[in-house]
Amino acid sequence: MPRDQQSGSSKTMSQEMILTNARVVCRDRVIEQGTVVVRDGLIAEVAEGVSAAPGALDLSGDHLLPGLIEMHTDNMEKHFVPRPGVLWPSPMAAMLGHDLQVAGAGITTVFDAISVGEYAEKGPRRNILAQSFAAVKHGRAEGLTKADHYFHMRCEVSDPCVIEMFEPYAHEPLVRLVSVMDHTPGQRQWTDVSKFVQYNKGENWSEAELQAKLDRLRAEQEKYSTKHRRQVVELARTHGIPLASHDDATEDHVAEAIADGVVIAEFPITMTAAVKAREAGMKTVMGAPNVVRGGSHSGNISAVDCAAEGQLDGLSSDYVPSSLLFAAFLLTEKLGMPLHDAVAKVSDNVAQMVGLPDRGRIAEGLRADLVRVTHTEHTPVVREVWVTGKRVC
Repeated sequence: MPRDQQSGSSKTMSQEMILTNARVVCRDRVIEQGTVVVRDGLIAEVAEGVSAAPGALDLSGDHLLPGLIEMHTDNMEKHFVPRPGVLWPSPMAAMLGHDLQVAGAGITTVFDAISVGEYAEKGPRRNILAQSFAAVKHGRAEGLTKADHYFHMRCEVSDPCVIEMFEPYAHEPLVRLVSVMDHTPGQRQWTDVSKFVQYNKGENWSEAELQAKLDRLRAEQEKYSTKHRRQVVELARTHGIPLASHDDATEDHVAEAIADGVVIAEFPITMTAAVKAREAGMKTVMGAPNVVRGGSHSGNISAVDCAAEGQLDGLSSDYVPSSLLFAAFLLTEKLGMPLHDAVAKVSDNVAQMVGLPDRGRIAEGLRADLVRVTHTEHTPVVREVWVTGKRVC
């Protein structure tokens, strides 16, 4: 049974919270009826049984999970550009709208994955990059954010502007991950060019416009990709930023990643690439929407199949924040994976990948980033969220 705490003078006693009668999802097991004591923003005690301490919060048998950790989401960009051609006039409002959405999905640490590269002439991404940094830094300094925000720089190596956009931010302490990617039609994710065309069908390109687009992108890939990849990798090494590869499909792609010192393989698109990456000591991350949908939207490998083969280390919500929690419960439902192992793929495993050992598990001494979840017949529902012991949702 947990130790019941005695009340005392607020001037001498530390701030404390007791969460009890919960299914506590620890790293190695689920305590079916347990109690977690939080003191001064850290987890002070994890115990079996129900606490009778005055003021203990009865969670009524709901699951208590560690706060989810998201290492690749482009969700903030959707708030900056909510419709094509519309740049939201308040960067702070856009950032805080994103922050509210991710925290409400149970994500307590988020790596905002910002596109580095314009992709199109007179595009908005350079402005989004600058405004995102300014908004997050100000929001953190003023205590306005609910989740803990860092940056993941998604460097499009075929883009002419990628180096001039990335270099000014490479020294920023909030930049904790860099990925190298190439979305040129005919490469990696878009090996099948028809998938690229389908993805961009909203552009309503004529045949001539589409061909001109393909020709330009392929010419830029030929001119810039190899050179820019080398420069991005060198900048990341210089500043001690971990590297991720993106959409590896072949053994050659994995070999290139190994040579570059990559530690995370994001969204491998074939089982071969996933297996080879893990054999080389890299960790694999796939999309939670892939799990929820039952497959990739672009026809790539199934994340569930990857998990079934033991080749999946972590998940990312990518473009749907709520998918992260849902996917963890679906891995248990679809594969019989123990819930604590499934939850680790959206918490502890990811924390270890991105160098945040102070969170991601419900264990004594770690940050009290916690999520209360009711598991309904339709979907897991986030009921409450705490970040360093403070309720934020």
